Amino acid sequence: MKHLGDILVEAELISRKTLERALERQKGEKKRLGMVLEEMGVITEEELAEALAKQFNFKTIKNFISHSFSQELLDLLPSDFAMKKLVFPLKQKDNMLAVAITDPFDVETMEMLSRITGFQIIPVISTRKEILDAISKNYLKSNIGVSECDSILVVEDSTTVATVIQVALAKEGFNVLVAHDGLEGLKLAISERPRIIITDSVMPRMDGYGLLRAIKANPMTADIPVIMLTSKASTEDEQKALEFGFIDFIPKPVQPMRIVSRVKRVMELTQKYRR
Repeated sequence: MKHLGDILVEAELISRKTLERALERQKGEKKRLGMVLEEMGVITEEELAEALAKQFNFKTIKNFISHSFSQELLDLLPSDFAMKKLVFPLKQKDNMLAVAITDPFDVETMEMLSRITGFQIIPVISTRKEILDAISKNYLKSNIGVSECDSILVVEDSTTVATVIQVALAKEGFNVLVAHDGLEGLKLAISERPRIIITDSVMPRMDGYGLLRAIKANPMTADIPVIMLTSKASTEDEQKALEFGFIDFIPKPVQPMRIVSRVKRVMELTQKYRR
């Protein structure tokens, strides 16, 4: 099997020098090469999908959001599993199930899919955007392209902390939605399109970083500003959060006045960018 980097260089999508820089960066960050190259802005999701398909000799699929999928097919995969693992059932025939995936290196997920469904899994490469759109439409029944609502989403596994934030923001006239883990938060982000999301960094099922990554991967939610709430409040933690893409960083313990002021500040910033 050819290395992904060699395939991308041969296709003239990146230079050998860019590959060397990406490999050096990969050592420190412990991420897949494809993700590093995407973050560097030198390849697109579509180009990465094509290269991975060529590397593994898999088929690819595009624009399947317009296809119809039976409820019987969708029921083969729990929605939480589909969202967390970024997989989508495409077609079932005999003892085989074709599944859209983004990461062919993730053998563990392929094995889990086989155990859950009882079928032999046929992986088909797609992009995060395509799979998230299909999940949004078919599992969450979300209308693609619907405009955002004027709400704030709080994603926090501590009921006490979530309530403090909800009460503080409600007193200022904000409509507040609450989710108690990352996956529940992602579902609400897609279906409700809030103006701002405040998320804890450490949560069950999907942490704050995973939630932000999923939100940014979906064009429907990519522009929603996300504020991190965390008990890890060092300068290094703050820098890491801001570099990752969070618009702001609020340390715990929660102070209602600080929450309100930061939310208002983010609202002002986003309104300026929209003008």
